[in-house]
Amino acid sequence: MKKPSGLGIWCGTNVLDTAGLAELATDVERRGYDTLWYPESLSYECLALGGFLLSRTSRLNVASGIANIYARDPVTAAQGHDSLNRLYDDRFILGLGVSHVPLVEGARGHNYGKPVASMRAYLGGMAAASIDPTIKMDDRNVVLAALGPNMLALSRDATKGALPYCVTPEHTAEAREILGPDGWLCVEQKICLTSDEATARSVAQQQMARYMALPNYRNNWFRLGFTEDEVTGEGASRFLDAMVVWGGETAIRDCIEAHRAAGADQVVLQAFKPDGGAGCDPRALEAFAPGE
Repeated sequence: MKKPSGLGIWCGTNVLDTAGLAELATDVERRGYDTLWYPESLSYECLALGGFLLSRTSRLNVASGIANIYARDPVTAAQGHDSLNRLYDDRFILGLGVSHVPLVEGARGHNYGKPVASMRAYLGGMAAASIDPTIKMDDRNVVLAALGPNMLALSRDATKGALPYCVTPEHTAEAREILGPDGWLCVEQKICLTSDEATARSVAQQQMARYMALPNYRNNWFRLGFTEDEVTGEGASRFLDAMVVWGGETAIRDCIEAHRAAGADQVVLQAFKPDGGAGCDPRALEAFAPGE
C-alpha cells in the first residue's frame, strides 16, 4: 500500500445501519477521499466492519481508527489484517490502540496494562504469529493511536506510523519530528461547517464531553499547553475551537493546511452536522471533496 495522503474521512459508524454504512463507503469513495476511518468501541466489531466497507468499494482505503488491542489477541489481529488485505487488494489499514480503562476493565473485564509496554508486547505477538502462508503478509499496514512521545516512537520503530486523535497542528509538528520523514502520519481533525459561533460551540461541547473525561487525552492536552480549567466542565472556548474547527470553507481549509505544513501525510476530517445530528455532515463531505 502507498502511504496514505490527501484527505481522509473519520465517521462514527455505530450510528449507521447496513444501508447507511454502504452509502457512506460509496459516497466517500465517489468524492475522491483517500481513506475511510471508523471506530470500534463497543459497536460493530472492527474486522467484520472493515470487510463490509471494503466489499462496497473498489478503490477506497479502509482503516480501523482505532481497534482495541484488548478486543482480540495478537494472532487474531494479524490474521484479520492479512485476510482483509489478501481479499481486498491491500486496501486495509489496521489502526491499533490501547483504548481507555473504562472500555478495557469495565466493559471487557481485562486488566489495563502500561500503555507502551502493552502495545510493544502486542506488536511482538503479531510479528511472531504463525499465519498460514497462503495469506500471510510480511509487510503490514499497521498504525498506532499515538499521542505521547513514547507511543509515537514505538509507532516509528514497530509500525508504519500513527493516527493522532484530538490534536492540534502543533502536535502534528511534534509527531512528525519523532516519526521522521518516512513514517505515516494521519491526523484526525474535527470540523463543523458553520459560521454561527453558538452553534459550533454547542456541537463541540457535545462531542468533546466524552473525551474530556479520559486521562489519556487530558494528559496530552496538558502537554500541548491547555490548562486544567480549559479541559474541564463544558470546556473553554480556546480549547473547543482547537478541537472542533468551525467557520466557512476557508477557515477549515486553513486548519487543514496547517496540519499539512506541520508534516501530516493525510488529514482525516470528522465532519459534525451543525444541527447535532448523528453521522457525517454531507455538506462538508461535498465541500472538501478532493474529486476523482
